Amino acid sequence: MTRKYEALIVLDTKGKEETIDSLVSTISKDMEKSGLKLEQIDNLGKRKFPFNPRHVEAGHFVKIQFAGETSALDALRSKLRLNENVYQQYYLKRCA
Repeated sequence: MTRKYEALIVLDTKGKEETIDSLVSTISKDMEKSGLKLEQIDNLGKRKFPFNPRHVEAGHFVKIQFAGETSALDALRSKLRLNENVYQQYYLKRCA
């Protein structure tokens, strides 16, 4: 059953030479390879954290709306967990 989801991905760009656009395109390609259909990508910009967890002062926030199977989402979660550029990832099931 195909469901609609919304993801908030926080990227750690500290000390990275890649641009934000290339990081977002890499993540979107990973999502499409997992079998998810992208609907919208919003770049929310860089924001400072209220405290410095794991010595990271700020992160670049990206909101992605997509649709797909739950198993594809689980595969994406595990793949992005291994990506060193992804600092945090949150997923929310959207109502139709």
